[in-house]
Amino acid sequence: MYLCLIDISADIISCVEFNHDGDLLATGDKGGRVVIFQRDPISKNSIPRRGEYNVYSTFQSHEPEFDYLKSLEIEEKINKIRWLKRKNPAHFLLSTNDKTIKLWKVSERDKRVEGYNTKEENGAIRDPACITALRVPTIKPMDISVNSDQETYLSADDLRINLWHLEITDQSFNIVDIKPTNMEELTEVITAAEFHPVECNVLVYSSSKGTIRLCDMRSAALCDHHSKLFEEPEDPTNKSFFSEIISSISDVKLSNSGRYMISRDYLSVKVWDLQMETKPIECYPVHEYLRSKLCSLYENDCIFDKFECCWSGNDCAIMTGSYNNFFRVFDRNTKRDLTLEAARDIAKPKTLLKPRKVGLRF
Repeated sequence: MYLCLIDISADIISCVEFNHDGDLLATGDKGGRVVIFQRDPISKNSIPRRGEYNVYSTFQSHEPEFDYLKSLEIEEKINKIRWLKRKNPAHFLLSTNDKTIKLWKVSERDKRVEGYNTKEENGAIRDPACITALRVPTIKPMDISVNSDQETYLSADDLRINLWHLEITDQSFNIVDIKPTNMEELTEVITAAEFHPVECNVLVYSSSKGTIRLCDMRSAALCDHHSKLFEEPEDPTNKSFFSEIISSISDVKLSNSGRYMISRDYLSVKVWDLQMETKPIECYPVHEYLRSKLCSLYENDCIFDKFECCWSGNDCAIMTGSYNNFFRVFDRNTKRDLTLEAARDIAKPKTLLKPRKVGLRF
């Protein structure tokens, strides 16, 4: 009798990303694998439309490493996946762990099968498993974003943002650097960064102090001085010991039109107009029921948890994550919100998710 121990944690999904037309969905897991799903054409054209996806391709993106200079283990977990817009029959995507960004080419090729009955008369079948790693820049990325020119992309760590070209792997250009001369004077770190979806010279990045800076690369090679600073005035009635912690922005996303952006902090998600820096135009509470429990959350470090956010394709709705497999959807037009649970026992195949009520439980 043999006992086989399987590391189930390696199968936990760490990031997901749709391509630009929504026909492909890439997921990364803690085991360093990338699984690509393709939308079922029947479900896409059915009425009502359904979002059913089948496995298209799977490959190992990253392996565990060890940094001997820093005596640090680097796990294989995929942190971010970003698709490039499709320009030819092949698909391209970027994937990154805590150290390395990899550019992948996913293409189909003909396989010839001999000695078997096949549907094609010439014995050729299409194989989507032709995966090629093209370029591997080595840095320590925290966030990545593909530029609208589809030739460059940025990588952001805690203190710097670098600009890379897809064809050049041995050098990058530093465009943002907030590292102080004396590290004891460090007061904030970069938490997220993204290129503008239309203007290739514009980018935004958020910080742990709750600010968002918009930079124009045409003004200077090093964007030490921002073009715009988005910051909400602090409410004196809600000021507390935890104010700075819960105001830290964990994610920022520009809308598809490029007119708006959303930011996610611990308690809420906010919508900003790029033409108005003084305050957000919309604010949607996500964890307001936890405000009275901030002390307990601080003691068990849950107050430092980070959540992401995203736009719908038409910019009319926004979505963000929460605890216990819950995620929230906010309709900007009707101001209605929906809480859904993503769990295997709840979300059975080909069934609709049902709204859930969130209760406070400690």
